[in-house]
Amino acid sequence: MTYRIEERLLHFKQPAGTSRGVYTTRKIWLVHLSDGQREGVGECAPLPDLSCDAMEDEQYAALLNNFCKDFCKALEGHNGDCPLCEQCSELQGDCPQCVLSILPNLRDYPSMLFGLEMALLNLQNGDRLFDTAFSRGEVGIPINGLVWMGNHEEMLRRMEEKLEKGFRCIKLKIGAIDFNQELDLIKRIRDRFSFHEVELRVDANGAFPYDEALYKLELLSQYNIHSIEQPIKARQWAYMAELCRESPLPIALDEELIGVNDPAMKRHMLNIIKPRYIILKPSLHGGMMGCREWIDFARDMGIGSWITSALESNIGLNAIAQFASSVYGDHITMPQGLGTGQLFTDNIPMPLEIRNDQLWRCL
Repeated sequence: MTYRIEERLLHFKQPAGTSRGVYTTRKIWLVHLSDGQREGVGECAPLPDLSCDAMEDEQYAALLNNFCKDFCKALEGHNGDCPLCEQCSELQGDCPQCVLSILPNLRDYPSMLFGLEMALLNLQNGDRLFDTAFSRGEVGIPINGLVWMGNHEEMLRRMEEKLEKGFRCIKLKIGAIDFNQELDLIKRIRDRFSFHEVELRVDANGAFPYDEALYKLELLSQYNIHSIEQPIKARQWAYMAELCRESPLPIALDEELIGVNDPAMKRHMLNIIKPRYIILKPSLHGGMMGCREWIDFARDMGIGSWITSALESNIGLNAIAQFASSVYGDHITMPQGLGTGQLFTDNIPMPLEIRNDQLWRCL
């Protein structure tokens, strides 16, 4: 087993604004695994100032190289000693134990773990990472239309473009401009479309001060909004738990999950905060195996979930979409956050296509 690492710099078609800043470029590392006959490619894409494994480029590249070297060496002596491997007689890229049994330290480096999971699945299974109806090109996955932060006019124009393209679930990034202007955008949607026609989600990325959060949530709730992601900054469990109890608007956790990689701590946190939803990004939340843990724990507690991309290239997006189809089955009804494949001027071609408000694999 051999490997090589390829660095790429992707360029956004338009600046991607969040409450943490504006992205104009995106650095990714592609891991190519080869057994001499087949090759698999995986994408490692940490987000600066957000991922728990974000670091300087040189440091990230060196650490990834060491992990890949150890991974390939360990694969040669792998004996299938985890439960899933005993059942299927071969190593599985998304097995909850076998990848980590080889490199247990990877749990704390989710973007690298996801890249190696992806590369291994690609090597073993080819382009169809999972055998699902979506992976076979038979069904699409419903997705939300994402409206990035900007000034009032920009956000209004982007919102109208999404509606014209047929999206019936719109996600608005809020927290960067005046809150009253953001409320005006939401009101404009509701003046044209009822909540039966268009589902609205908002993502604050932790922008609300705690002492203002409940008041803002009450104002937002009058517009029949599906949910709000991360209204206050992460690592304030007591405050977030109180908001989840008192809010008239369902709260979804996103950034709150980053860096919580121990299974017992995941269950503990969900039990304390008790959100209505959690939102999973494999690059941020523990790769595929880590996301499966989150979903299983949440399901046991009656907490809903959906999966989104984290500004990966089409390679990562393809893997995330196929992973979502394997987790939620062939008939997904809740829109997922997988509409990021058209963000870059120099994206990597993959057989992905958005038709109205669904993502399809075109085979």
